[in-house]
Amino acid sequence: MDKRYLQKALSTFNTDKHQWYGWKKYNDDGTKIPNDQRMCYECLILNDDTATMPTETEVNAKIEELKQEETDKETKKASAKSKLEALGLTTEEIKEAFGIWAY
Repeated sequence: MDKRYLQKALSTFNTDKHQWYGWKKYNDDGTKIPNDQRMCYECLILNDDTATMPTETEVNAKIEELKQEETDKETKKASAKSKLEALGLTTEEIKEAFGIWAY
């Protein structure tokens, strides 16, 4: 699971709570969880008793939504760049005027 998307997805839940979640440091058997393995749904814990734990399905759905939004944004950027080039603008002009980089 991409940790960046997990963090973004979790930030959309319990928006009225500050730092509502954290990560387990130890497994149920008492063994320490390595830091590079802690940031996953299975290690998610509530830091706020009034927060609601989203289901893994809800979190995964939000991750997919965020990924799709990012893909759509890139697609729109590419489309805009293509249309601007069709109007005769150079890649450099597009970059300077609109911040759309050539790919």
